[in-house]
Amino acid sequence: MTHIAAENLVVEYPVYGHGASSLRKQIVSLTTGGRVNTDNKIVTIRALDGVSFEIKKGERVGLLGHNGSGKSTLLRTLAGIYEPVGGSLSVTGRVSTILTLGAGLDPELTGYENIIRMGMMMGLSRAQAKELYPEVEDFTELGSFLTMPVHTYSSGMMTRLTFCLVTSIQPDILLIDEIIGVGDAAFQEKANARIRNIIDTSSIFVIASHSNDIINMYCNRVIEFEKGQIKNDHPL
Repeated sequence: MTHIAAENLVVEYPVYGHGASSLRKQIVSLTTGGRVNTDNKIVTIRALDGVSFEIKKGERVGLLGHNGSGKSTLLRTLAGIYEPVGGSLSVTGRVSTILTLGAGLDPELTGYENIIRMGMMMGLSRAQAKELYPEVEDFTELGSFLTMPVHTYSSGMMTRLTFCLVTSIQPDILLIDEIIGVGDAAFQEKANARIRNIIDTSSIFVIASHSNDIINMYCNRVIEFEKGQIKNDHPL
């Protein structure tokens, strides 16, 4: 069964290139953000500090909070990008993420080669990844550019390809960091319809956003973060 559970979850990451005293001066006036540890030679940020929650099938959860409050760190931890240093985390189900469009593409490979590469990274066989060709061709409208190396693409073309690939497999758990504008108005309309369909059919949906309108549109529960901790957790 699709399920997410965290118990006293702690996530830290190092900050390189800053002396402890210099960094302390930069953040002393901040009212949000994780706890800074300068006890060691390497400065670390405690982005999540003892976070506990459970998300069950059917829940659409919005993460709210100021920049640095921990919501994006939580998404990346759920996606397996960040490794917890304390507590426990259990994520059951196939996860798909829309975090940074353009991430995951190899610029030296062609569009078609990237379809295979990313498809296999998402758990498909090579044959199954190749079956995505017609869908990607139709949705991205990139035409012959799919035969060319991705480094020749414009940023908009890379966005189209990445967006199509990360939304090509129906996940059990969908994680989104903000609703990102993709392409021109016509393509954005097509992309938004695609996102809505995936949200409707995913077992669990989690989005980090600064927009109450987006949270109210897509979610039935909100978790508010402040300084790496959960400030509030309530249904909508």
